[in-house]
Amino acid sequence: MPAVVEQPAKVRLITDAPHHGCLTVTLRYDSADPLAVRVVFPAEVSPDGAEVVWAFARRLLESGLRTPSGDGDVRVWPCGRAQTMLEFHSPEGVALTQFDTAPLRRFLRLTYETVPVGEERYPLRAKRGLDRLLHHTHLSPSGD
Repeated sequence: MPAVVEQPAKVRLITDAPHHGCLTVTLRYDSADPLAVRVVFPAEVSPDGAEVVWAFARRLLESGLRTPSGDGDVRVWPCGRAQTMLEFHSPEGVALTQFDTAPLRRFLRLTYETVPVGEERYPLRAKRGLDRLLHHTHLSPSGD
């Protein structure tokens, strides 16, 4: 069964309005799709009343915490020491968001504890099966 990591995070929506809106999003990682992370925006910010889910490379989030990264629909860059900007591009427009960096780093650490770097290509079920097989092989009574 795939492992899922979910963590709420506060985010500021940067707009041209005099006051920026703050809301809580969900950061999500599913070991069944180990190369991606997701940011889930609540239904109340969507024109059609449904959750908005942005999926992008886990590696993009990690690199964007250190240096401006991304050239497609999602761009990530550090904003000072304690903030990180995520910019989402769609046919409907652009959403600019500002996160505290610490929760993003904590979330990434949890994703790497779930599926370490380099193990993304192997489904978790197959890895467990291989681990069991190798473990049983070492315990065989023949001494091989």
